[in-house]
Amino acid sequence: MVARSASVADPRWSPSGRRLGWTVAHDGRADVVVAPADGSGPPVVVTADTGVGGGWCFASDDELVVAGADGRLHAVPAAGGPPRPLTHEGRAAAPAVSARGEVAFVCERPQACDVAVVPLDGSQWPRRVSAADYAWDPAWSPDGRLLAWHEWDLPAMPWDGSRIVVRDADGRAAPVAGGADVAVGQPRFSPRGDRLAYVCDADGWATVWTCTPDGGDAAPVLREACEHAEPAWGPGQRSYAWSPAGDALAWCRNESGFGRLVVAPPGARSARELSKGWHRGIDWGAAGIACVRSGAVTPPQVVVLAANGSARRVVARGPVGGFEAAGLVEPRAVSWRSGTADVHGLLYRPAGRPSPPLLVHVHGGPTGQALADWNARVQWFVSRGWAVLAPNARGSTGHGRAYTQALAGRWGDRDVADVAAGVRHALKEGWGDPRRVVVMGGSAGGMTALLLAARHPDLVHAVITPYPVTDLLDLAATTHRFESGYHLRLVGPLPDARDRYVERSPLTHADAIRAPVLVLHGDRDTSVRPEQSAALAARLGAACERVVYPGEGHGWRRAATLLDELTRIEAFCARWLPG
Repeated sequence: MVARSASVADPRWSPSGRRLGWTVAHDGRADVVVAPADGSGPPVVVTADTGVGGGWCFASDDELVVAGADGRLHAVPAAGGPPRPLTHEGRAAAPAVSARGEVAFVCERPQACDVAVVPLDGSQWPRRVSAADYAWDPAWSPDGRLLAWHEWDLPAMPWDGSRIVVRDADGRAAPVAGGADVAVGQPRFSPRGDRLAYVCDADGWATVWTCTPDGGDAAPVLREACEHAEPAWGPGQRSYAWSPAGDALAWCRNESGFGRLVVAPPGARSARELSKGWHRGIDWGAAGIACVRSGAVTPPQVVVLAANGSARRVVARGPVGGFEAAGLVEPRAVSWRSGTADVHGLLYRPAGRPSPPLLVHVHGGPTGQALADWNARVQWFVSRGWAVLAPNARGSTGHGRAYTQALAGRWGDRDVADVAAGVRHALKEGWGDPRRVVVMGGSAGGMTALLLAARHPDLVHAVITPYPVTDLLDLAATTHRFESGYHLRLVGPLPDARDRYVERSPLTHADAIRAPVLVLHGDRDTSVRPEQSAALAARLGAACERVVYPGEGHGWRRAATLLDELTRIEAFCARWLPG
């Protein structure tokens, strides 16, 4: 079931509300489907294999604009039919159609990532309207005269410092929110066009704010010590939405890794709960709030919620049926001390197992978070009798800007110390068997896992690591453009900090790793080159098993790869762990 499950995403109402569309992704492809909003008919595949993550939108009730797997932007009839290409260069994403018949979209090329505009009828070539190193998530005002987007300049990442820019009908563009040390994102005009909403961490938490279109009268919708968005690892995130009347907003609140959909008018002192769980791709129409709802024991579903919270209708499921009968486990939030800091995490415990093997599941990023959300791999371990500790070391999101920025200059140091403290705390509390501790992490999480095994060999009995960072100098020289300056804040400027890069690279400490290691890598990974794991495997020798998956990149898309991964993990653990 884990290997063959699908996912659903990006639900959207048509302009009249008569239709609802969403994407269904499985085995490396994604289809856009559209169905009558009242459920009177089955979903129809409008366009097949659009690629994963490009995005789409309604241009009208009868036409869609889709970012296709070929990288181009296409106009497609809502009832299905031949697509009409609108672009021919770059990779398109996150389209938005104006009342004036223009399509704004993200156009990414090897050395640029711009917001561009093209007429819906294809009568002109696209024209670039942004000027920053990166620009995402264009959004039109209701009358089509104003265009807003999210932008930033390298070497910053969007969660370090970024801007919301608004461009008028005469082509004048100016920033209205954000800055060098303020992270913003997801601009969205109110239905009347008199307010602009966006996510902002100016007060220490990434919450929804609103302002006038020129940036005046800026204030959070609700001041609270919770985050309302996840880090901007790609365009198209929709963690909040305006009400159709523009008098309230709905957003998904992050409560120590647990999600909750709430509603409040701007300036409120509290918010009203609508639904527990993680809610993404939020779109509020006259018929209700459409979104993808999920949770630790709830596979992703496209749902429509009544705005008063009185009803919830499931429109489509992602994974195949059967998961609910598999003994799924809800985690609980835990914390521990690491030096003088409080560190957070989630703990999953199998029923009826007093001393289970312990999997320490380290998230990637490192600007990410372990969430109480659907994770079939984690539930697969729990169903086999494992306890799972998912640490959110300093540098993780979900606990405020200061917590995330605490990893600046300390990657490969502070995160390792925090996870080591978490393992010791778990064993002291009796959450797992001290003879059977396995650490698993991919990418940045793989770097943390390997350094933990090298520096704390008494804690780690095996390591499982997909596409790990093993050589920070190689990463700095070869990673893709989006993350090309990431290391400067996390480790330090080069060449001055060169010794730090060497010292914090797992490859430097390979001789100190005593635990067996399973390494998995895709041969098309452009974020972390497969040569990094090859160099590590060569240093570790017989205690390392390395597998390379043809056609895979930085993460698995194919069902066959997922199935092979789980099969190898089970055999690896059976071979190296007692009992």
